[in-house]
Amino acid sequence: MKKHIIDAQNKKIGRVATEAAKLLIGKDTPMFARNIVPDVHVEIINASKAEIPESKKGDKYYLTYSGYPGGQKKEFLGKLIERKGTTEVFKRAVKGMLPKNKLQAVMLTKLTVTE
Repeated sequence: MKKHIIDAQNKKIGRVATEAAKLLIGKDTPMFARNIVPDVHVEIINASKAEIPESKKGDKYYLTYSGYPGGQKKEFLGKLIERKGTTEVFKRAVKGMLPKNKLQAVMLTKLTVTE
């Protein structure tokens, strides 16, 4: 098992998330195959020290929909950070960059984010 550590201090969320997603998918290995989850573990450290502009905290939002009329909910980035912390922001960013199939959940278990 190979372990990668990514320091998020003074870096933007998207840059760190793309690097983590690339490692989790296995794009950096010569044995890359889309149907195989590589044996890697990615850890993102200093997530709370990442560079998040104040304008993003009020503009960026996450939408969820329950399927029922009036069931659409909008949560802004600032509120999400207050409620769950910056670790959740990084997990959602990486999840959005992973393939949308059964391997996504397996890849996400190999991601660790620490404040």
